[in-house]
Amino acid sequence: MGAVPKMKTLTRLLRLWRMYAWLDFMWITRSAQQSLLYFTGDAIVNLAALTSTLLLAERFDGIGPWSKFQIIFMLGYAATATGLLDIFCGYNVLFIGRRLGRGQFDHTLIQPQPLWMALLTDGFNPFGASSAFLTGLALTVWAGGHLALSPTSGWLALFGLNLIASAGIVLAVSFFWGSFAFFAPRAAEEINTPLLHMFDHLKLFPLDGLGLGMAGGLLTVVPVGFVAWYPCRALLGLDPASYAVLLTPCAALLFGGLAIWMFRKGLRHYERVGSNRYRDMGHRG
Repeated sequence: MGAVPKMKTLTRLLRLWRMYAWLDFMWITRSAQQSLLYFTGDAIVNLAALTSTLLLAERFDGIGPWSKFQIIFMLGYAATATGLLDIFCGYNVLFIGRRLGRGQFDHTLIQPQPLWMALLTDGFNPFGASSAFLTGLALTVWAGGHLALSPTSGWLALFGLNLIASAGIVLAVSFFWGSFAFFAPRAAEEINTPLLHMFDHLKLFPLDGLGLGMAGGLLTVVPVGFVAWYPCRALLGLDPASYAVLLTPCAALLFGGLAIWMFRKGLRHYERVGSNRYRDMGHRG
């Protein structure tokens, strides 16, 4: 009996993704010229974001214990994880503080589906936000070829698991801090912006040369090390520990639990007091 509701939920989820994918496709293909300019500009921006680390790796044939193509693999992994978030969490789902702080959360609450499903589907834009994902995937495959990786089905499964976990950690941290906008909407409206910019800047470099305290802080307080550095260390065999490939997924469960706790706490506050402001910008209309 329990399988029937689960199948209906999955069907509903797939239908919503299909609907939003079609809307995104219609938007991105409204003009051939604009589509070409959009994808070209987006690809240039995504490649330019990786250029500094790429140039350092080329100039010194690597960074620390990482070879040049190991660095490229890490950069590709980071861009792919970011691309997943862009695809599934667009329209200020990732920047959840904006929705909450601008008084736009009711747009989500009035939708005829559970809150988790609305947040999981409302930001889905697989065509307009695919540039970072495709760029990262291409870099990862290219680097993997030069590293002579011979991935087995098990390794590919661990790669996918770690990739989802890395994206999940960024999303969890964003939701944890963005939930403060429930309590202070005006002050915390843009709290996610500097946070995610910090992640974007720090995820591009290996953290091997840092001291134990600093590296630990970048795996706990600000877990940017789980975006690319640590999972790539595990996947490329730079960390010999047998549990290394499972540490990032375990961290994702921990940070996800903290984010859910904080979001629910803010939601209970919102149920009592609502929002005293509204800005008619930045929502999907």
